[in-house]
Amino acid sequence: MDFQKKPKYGFEDLLQIMKMLRAPGGCPWDREQTHKSIRQNFIEETYEVIEAIDTEDRELLKEELGDVLLQVVFHSEMESEVGSFDINDVCDGICKKLIVRHPHIFADVKADTTDEVLSNWDKIKMQTKSQKTQSDAMDSVSKSLPSLMRSEKLQKKAAKVGFDWPDVSGALQKVEEETQELKKAIEDGDKKGMEEELGDLLFSVVNVSRFLKVDSEEALYHACDKFTNRFRMVEALAKERGIAMESAPLSLLDSLWDEVK
Repeated sequence: MDFQKKPKYGFEDLLQIMKMLRAPGGCPWDREQTHKSIRQNFIEETYEVIEAIDTEDRELLKEELGDVLLQVVFHSEMESEVGSFDINDVCDGICKKLIVRHPHIFADVKADTTDEVLSNWDKIKMQTKSQKTQSDAMDSVSKSLPSLMRSEKLQKKAAKVGFDWPDVSGALQKVEEETQELKKAIEDGDKKGMEEELGDLLFSVVNVSRFLKVDSEEALYHACDKFTNRFRMVEALAKERGIAMESAPLSLLDSLWDEVK
């Protein structure tokens, strides 16, 4: 397969490069890959896009979006080889979905606010996916999502049919209730109960974050950064004072932690 090098490439060039890599006589590694073998790559590349967004690094964002696009093209080419669909079918599908779910742009439906747009989107989504109940809609939430994100999506869908607390106080009370149930499971040495109650507690905390309009995934992300930064300061302080953290009593380490806070 002939390929002409250029000073600047476009989407069609990317498709041609992928075909060359996967073709007989192409790259041995690329030819060996399957959907499952590069599944993790897709996840990692997506998170790297998120990091570029968070750091507001436009050059990095451009690069990482290219890596995600590569994953889309890679998976599409695999299916093209077996004749099920190709990248044009992928584009066709998303174009049709956008047209159907934006009737206020491509049809005569009126939607002047974001809330009206989202309400229409949800109704159309349920219709096109043959979802008759809100439980059907909840079943459609991907189980591969991070659990905090999945929890919030499920709670929002339940709230759409009125299954929700009137305000955050009910959600906070539920956190206290689940905390007590976890303590009881720990006291009883009930391993299975501990896992179940811990899950219930985490789910309840996400419910609180939803009422506060705080993204639980993002809140935990920042908490991890804060912990790492403070731990680094504790470690530096311990080194400065000649304290071996590995053998120091927890009370001493706690006092260092309080000091750096």
